[in-house]
Amino acid sequence: MPEHDDGPSAQNLEEGRLLKELEAIHRTRHETLLHGSDDALVTHTKRMNELEHEYVRRHPERAKTAARTRSGARARSGE
Repeated sequence: MPEHDDGPSAQNLEEGRLLKELEAIHRTRHETLLHGSDDALVTHTKRMNELEHEYVRRHPERAKTAARTRSGARARSGE
């Protein structure tokens, strides 16, 4: 499995590991944003984007919640 400075390539992760990596990176995002160095935030953002893009690539037809769409947001705000 090819690796780079930020961990194994997202494309090479099996499904369960991809989900665990996504959970971990989302769990640490706020702390990195508030207290991480500029380099740490850039690295975190790149890895998060890589993992998220891989998940979306694998699941283009994933279930979407209507409330999480633009039209759903407009409905909540009364537009």
